[in-house]
Amino acid sequence: MKKRVLLVDDEPRVRASLRTVLEPTYEILEAADAAEGLKSFKHDAPDLVLLDVILPGTDGLAALQTMRTENRAVPVIMLTGTKSVKTAVDAMKLGAADYLSKPFDVEELQIVIERTLGKQELEQEVRQLRAQVVQRYAFHNLIGKSPAMQEIYAKIEQVADSRTTVLVTGESGTGKELVAKAIHYNSARRERPFVALNCAALPETLIESELFGHEKGSFTDATARRVGQFELAHTGTLFLDEIGDLSAATQAKLLRVLQEREFTRVGGVQSIKVDVRIVAATNKNLDEMVRKNQFREDLYYRINVIALYLPPLRERGEDIALLAKHFLAKRIEEEKRPPQEFTKGSLELISHYPWPGNVREMENIIEQAFIWSKGSDVITPEHLPNILRTDTRSTSLRDDTLAGRLSLEKAVMEFEREIILDALKRTTYVQTHAAAMLGISRRMLKYRMDTLGISRPDNGVTPEPPLTQE
Repeated sequence: MKKRVLLVDDEPRVRASLRTVLEPTYEILEAADAAEGLKSFKHDAPDLVLLDVILPGTDGLAALQTMRTENRAVPVIMLTGTKSVKTAVDAMKLGAADYLSKPFDVEELQIVIERTLGKQELEQEVRQLRAQVVQRYAFHNLIGKSPAMQEIYAKIEQVADSRTTVLVTGESGTGKELVAKAIHYNSARRERPFVALNCAALPETLIESELFGHEKGSFTDATARRVGQFELAHTGTLFLDEIGDLSAATQAKLLRVLQEREFTRVGGVQSIKVDVRIVAATNKNLDEMVRKNQFREDLYYRINVIALYLPPLRERGEDIALLAKHFLAKRIEEEKRPPQEFTKGSLELISHYPWPGNVREMENIIEQAFIWSKGSDVITPEHLPNILRTDTRSTSLRDDTLAGRLSLEKAVMEFEREIILDALKRTTYVQTHAAAMLGISRRMLKYRMDTLGISRPDNGVTPEPPLTQE
C-alpha cells in the first residue's frame, strides 16, 4: 500500500511538478492553501506533508503549528522559495521534520522524503513496542489473586512514581525481576531505559567494570572505552539482582554512587553524574548478613528504603492453578496451538506440589507438559514430570503418618510401592531394567513385588525369562 503525501502549495505549477516526481511511488493529495491543507490533514490521514511557507491567508508556519497540535506523529517538510535562515530555524523549532528550498533538486527531495518516512516508521514501531512492554509489565498483569499478591500490587502502585530505592526480597524463582519491571514501567521513567544486572553472575574482577564502565587501557583487556550499567540506565532504572553477592569493596563503591549520584569509570579521572533509580533484589537474609559483617550496614539502609517481600509459591495456594493456566495459555499463544486444558487429576498434582523452585520452576514444568502433550487437547498427569507425582504422594504419606492416620511401617511400604511401580512403568515392566534402575537385583525386585502385591499386567508386556536364568 502506497504512503500518502499531502502537497500544500498555492502554485499549481509546483504541485504539478511534485506530483510528476512523486506519484510513481506515493499516493498524492493536493491543497492550494492552508485551510484546504488542514482540512485534508484531518480527514485524509496523510503519512507525510510537504508544506509551503508562503501561502495566501494563513501562512505555512501557522499551519505547521496546527498540524503538530493535531497529530505530532505525521512528519512535515517545509518548502520555500526564500533561503532565510530565520524561517528555517522557526520551522524546525515548531517541529518541522526537514526544510527544502525551491527550486528542488529531484534526487535530494526523494532522499529527504524517503529518510523522513523511514524515521517515522521506526518511531511508530518503537512506540508500539513500548506500549507492549508497558502492558506486559503492568502491575495488574503480575499473576496472582492471593492476599499476598494483592498487597504487592498496592505497594507497586504506591512506590512506582517516586525515585525511592526499593529492595525486593524472596526465594529464587519468585519473580523479583518481574516486580522490578512492573515498578519501572508504571513510573514516570517508563520511556527511559530499564537495565538489569545479576551481581552473582559476574566474577569479582569484572563487576566494577560492568557497573561503572572503564577507560581504554585501564587493564589488560580494556582495548576500548566501555560504558557501564549506571550510564546505560541514566534517567531510567537499574535493577541489581542478587545484591547480597557483592564483595565488600564493590559494596563501598556502590554506596558512594548512591550517596553522591556520581562515579568514575575504572581507570578514569572524570566524575560522571547520573540520575538512576535503583531497585535491588536478593534471596539472602541481609539482616543476618549485616549482623555477621558480611554486608555493609550503611549500604543496607540505603537500599532498604522500601521493602517488598515476595512470598514463595507454596504460601500462595490460591495462585498455583491460576499461574499454571496462565503459562499454558502463554505457550499455546506463542506456538499457535489449538486450545488445551488441564484435567482435574493434573491440576490436583500441580496444586499439591510444594514448588521449591517457585514460579520459575512452574513455568519450566508447564513447558515440559506442553511439549509432551502435543496432539492432545488435555494435559493429564502422565504429561507432567514424575517429580510432581512422587513428591506429592510422599508429602501426603508424611502428613498422614504425622497425623496418626497411618503407621510408619505402612507409610514406608506405600512409598516403596510407588517407587517400584514408577520404575516398572518407565521400563514397560521389564523387571531386569527396572531392577537396574533401582540399583537392586532382579530377584530382590521380584521379592519386593510379591511382598507389596505388585503384579505384572498381561496386556502388551513382553514376558521375561525365568529367574533361574538370571
